[in-house]
Amino acid sequence: MNHCRDNEPTAEELMELHVEAMFTHDPNGRIRAIHEPWPGEDPAPRFFLGRTIDGTALCRFRHDVPDSLALLLKELVEDEPIMRDFQAKPKHFGSYMKLLQSGHHATGPCYCIPVQTTSTIQVVRITREHMSDHSLAGFECLASEIEYVQPCVALVHDRRIVSVCRSVRVTAKAYEAGLETLGEFRGRGYAAAVVAGWAMAVREMGALPLYSTPWENLSSQRVAGKLGLSLYGVNFTIK
Repeated sequence: MNHCRDNEPTAEELMELHVEAMFTHDPNGRIRAIHEPWPGEDPAPRFFLGRTIDGTALCRFRHDVPDSLALLLKELVEDEPIMRDFQAKPKHFGSYMKLLQSGHHATGPCYCIPVQTTSTIQVVRITREHMSDHSLAGFECLASEIEYVQPCVALVHDRRIVSVCRSVRVTAKAYEAGLETLGEFRGRGYAAAVVAGWAMAVREMGALPLYSTPWENLSSQRVAGKLGLSLYGVNFTIK
């Protein structure tokens, strides 16, 4: 993967932006809820660990995790080695799961989208004013969420929206991409095109475009490969 340009944030700074975009925080820096731009909220995971390619590690705890438990977890995080195998579980994976008495975790790569990323296929911005120009079949949710997910970029085939990249986490400094392509239109490069178009729109707004995905989402990782996205770290969460 390419590295971000010199004037881009460091991997540690990008991980900070990622966690700020992913979750709401209380005044004590504890995470509270998933930071979705539309109304309503779902609880955040109890533990977040972000490890970066430059060897740093960042952790966050949900507001209801006892201080004594948070301290134990933080001590383990400080003992995490520099990542060599990005897909490997954290060194203290078993201890994290045992301390939190959980059987559910999620992990995946985190990418920044370089400045030079551009779309090679024509894409369009989707706003409330222009939605009626296109069929939303398969993307009916856009009708209720379009104001919240700007910028929203789509590829249109015969007036039908077939691939969309929209903003699913939004802060003043960074946006996280939400990507979806209808099944019958996959494998044509459409996903990469809308991600690139979305990233350009986000940068025009003065923010950084970020892209993260679970390891098991191989199609999403293929999009990252096609675009040459810059891996800056790996996130790990426990419910």
